[in-house]
Amino acid sequence: MMDYHSCTLCPRRCGVDRTKTRGYCQSGTLPKAARAALHFWEEPCISGETGSGTVFFSGCTLKCVFCQNYQLSHENFGREITVSHLADIFLRLQEQGAANINLVTATHYLPSVLEALDLARPQLNIPIVYNCGGYEQPETIRALEGYIDIYLPDLKYYDPVLSEKYSGAKDYFTYASRSIQEMIRQTGNLQWSDENSALLTKGVILRHMVLPGAREDSIRLLHWIHDNLPPHSFLLSLMSQYTPFYRSKEFPEINRRITTYEYEKVLDTAIELGLTDGYMQKKSSAKEEYTPPFDLSGV
Repeated sequence: MMDYHSCTLCPRRCGVDRTKTRGYCQSGTLPKAARAALHFWEEPCISGETGSGTVFFSGCTLKCVFCQNYQLSHENFGREITVSHLADIFLRLQEQGAANINLVTATHYLPSVLEALDLARPQLNIPIVYNCGGYEQPETIRALEGYIDIYLPDLKYYDPVLSEKYSGAKDYFTYASRSIQEMIRQTGNLQWSDENSALLTKGVILRHMVLPGAREDSIRLLHWIHDNLPPHSFLLSLMSQYTPFYRSKEFPEINRRITTYEYEKVLDTAIELGLTDGYMQKKSSAKEEYTPPFDLSGV
């Protein structure tokens, strides 16, 4: 299934020949990226002290109306690069001291990304992070076994009405839930760089961003996590950073930041359920300056 000629890499399963036309993600066959640089704003166990070697790919299989990286996901900003150049980028980031290679929204370029990893692998000795929106096919995730050390997926929605309205994917939870279970199967127990647990070297970090007016959906997700995922096999990153971006103004109910009450109600549920391995965010994290400049740095 890792093929551009009849593309079924994501749950959209467009089936188009991307050597001739474009599918939902509006991407061709050459990887396209908008930034490749050290990134210090991931979870502490990913960024560390030296930064995560992050490659931001253009295009997306989701079209979230509030996407903070909308220049990439919706407007497809970026520069096309060859597979060999992508491999060189990985090695250059490692030379700069990156704690890991962080692939952001790479699903629609996976045939090329895996080829680049194969080229770089003899010299690449830091973990590979797969940073995605969660809308993945379990079959695609299974094909990544042996390539990915750390999975960093979102789990955005439980309610299909919300996922269709804000991300154009009614079946979001169906695919995300199954794919996250496959990620945990692959990585097993969390592994750390040393006894002080400074850097994660293998495992899953499950991100959930609380949306305005949707705390009940967040609480339903937390109950699903508690009931269906093995305890202590993942870190939960509960995010308060929602900031109205892009088309949020078209949806008045999400054209605001979340309240302290909304976030604390979700956080209280996580604590009650024993989901305390991981991270919470301060409300001050909801700032636009946490979005890096997409200026083709490093590509």
